[in-house]
Amino acid sequence: MNWNPSHVLTTAIVVGLSCSSLATAQEKDPPPAIRQSLTLSATFDKGPDADFAKGDKHIYIASSAERKDSKPGLPAGEIEVAKGQGRHGSDALRFIKKSGKVVFYKAAGNVDYRKENWSGSASFWLSLDPQTDLGDWYCDPIQITEKAWNDAGLWVDFSKDDKPKHFRLGALADLKVWNPTNRDFEKMTAEERPVCVVTQPPFARGKWTHVAFTFEKFNTGKPDGVAKLYLNGKLQGAVTGRNQVYSWDPEKAAIQMGMSYVGLYDDLSIFNRALSEAEIQSLHTFEGRLADSK
Repeated sequence: MNWNPSHVLTTAIVVGLSCSSLATAQEKDPPPAIRQSLTLSATFDKGPDADFAKGDKHIYIASSAERKDSKPGLPAGEIEVAKGQGRHGSDALRFIKKSGKVVFYKAAGNVDYRKENWSGSASFWLSLDPQTDLGDWYCDPIQITEKAWNDAGLWVDFSKDDKPKHFRLGALADLKVWNPTNRDFEKMTAEERPVCVVTQPPFARGKWTHVAFTFEKFNTGKPDGVAKLYLNGKLQGAVTGRNQVYSWDPEKAAIQMGMSYVGLYDDLSIFNRALSEAEIQSLHTFEGRLADSK
């Protein structure tokens, strides 16, 4: 066999490039621990039902947040699966117009609720211009609760009157714990509200923004609960130093989506622990589908 230095160099370059490409692909793939912590994943590529769920995978609709008349499916003419409009070029949910109806997944099994030392995370993607797509109303892209937004509720929302609209994470324990005299939320100071506020959020029509929040040390009986908000993999702020008591009947709780929302919504994932900042960043850069990897 004839030895040719140019052949060796070429081979080395090819191998080097192959290893580099493999490393890049691996860097975009989230650690296995993230997949193992997944309790619900809805990519909307196969319809509105979840691709993977530890509880009920079906999506439901109700006429109000009380959810007394819930039934499977989506409200025709108000919310639809948008073919080819997802962040991967596949499908997403489109909230066509503001609606009083509520779409949700049941929380039982899909949220790993615990009466003691409870933690978790949520991740999803939004595409909208809040200034033009939303009017002068509050909008909750996600609200996880059994009772109400201000009574053992976790949510993110767009504010009503601010210009530009603020984006907020609310971690509101049992009403009798965080607001025992039932004071008017609107009359509270910023310090009194268990809310983290982003005054200049990066949302825009035609691009996808990654939203994630984590929570930990809930239901410990101590003022040590922490809830953190991330946008595009970057920590924006936190709700800290509060006794986060959430008294739920998990069978009655729900993961409500797109309340008064107008825009595209994709890749909802729920996890059974508080992901680290590095793990949130890996979700932001991950270009695949967690449900496909499960």
